[in-house]
Amino acid sequence: MSDFDFTKPQVPQPASPDGFDFTKPPPPEGSSAPFKAAQSKFYNAAVAKKLFQEAGKEEQFAAGQTIFEEAAKGGLFKAPRMYYIAEGEVSLSVAGKPLDTPKAGEIVGEMAVISNRPRSATAIAKTACLAYSLSAPELQTAIGKNPEFALMLMSVMFERVRFVAARLAARNMPALAVARESPVFDAQQLAQFESALPRTSIVKYQAGQSVMKEGQAGMYMYILKSGRVFITKGNKVLEGVSPGGIFGEMALVDQSPRVASATADQYSELLTVDRASLLEAVKKQPAFAMAMLRSVADRLRHMNSHLGGAA
Repeated sequence: MSDFDFTKPQVPQPASPDGFDFTKPPPPEGSSAPFKAAQSKFYNAAVAKKLFQEAGKEEQFAAGQTIFEEAAKGGLFKAPRMYYIAEGEVSLSVAGKPLDTPKAGEIVGEMAVISNRPRSATAIAKTACLAYSLSAPELQTAIGKNPEFALMLMSVMFERVRFVAARLAARNMPALAVARESPVFDAQQLAQFESALPRTSIVKYQAGQSVMKEGQAGMYMYILKSGRVFITKGNKVLEGVSPGGIFGEMALVDQSPRVASATADQYSELLTVDRASLLEAVKKQPAFAMAMLRSVADRLRHMNSHLGGAA
């Protein structure tokens, strides 16, 4: 596989073993605010509930009870957990200001679990709530059994990334104001990931060559083996990708047009990965999916920090 036509649409993948087809949107779910789980057409509350029930633990919260607190850190005996709300409503706030009201069928608290960083918001049960929770190790185990769930969760996070990226592009900011280096895999992890793929292909780009363009259809994600690539939207550099970094995964996960462009800053070699190959690799080593989720979470936090500080 050496020739790539980015004008061709993604070939639909078969349904997952549990019967849910991630290439087709489920019936719409209600949502109390934009850019949440129900806003991703690939999010399916029934699939999420089943996974949380089987891999996590049941928890009940009385009205007014705190579920987690802003800036709280996990510890040896109190690792952060993410929650699927089965019944009731939750109030989310930041610095005492109301942020959102997740309802039954939605997931909260995933960012701290994925990124292993302090909570960015406070969650309080608005009504009596029944929830199912997962720790990071439990999530990783669950993903190994159902790798499609990792893609579903990524699609939720990508909706937020797209929104923030569009707002950053609209701001009058210096070209490199939001650029950062973003390795996902170290050399050993990259070698392990490549060996876990059922098929691989390496593509090479000279400095200044376009790797992908905003608005194009995408069939592959890229992992940089050597060199450097800039991710841009309009004339804004959103990210600098160094060896071990990944990009283009948004289109791979939810089959949407490319949200940004990528250009080689120097001679670069990239590993291309299609959707089916990614799922097979994640099933063998779910830690790969956790690393990708952590990368998206860090990207979102980084972009949000610049959005909050921009005029």
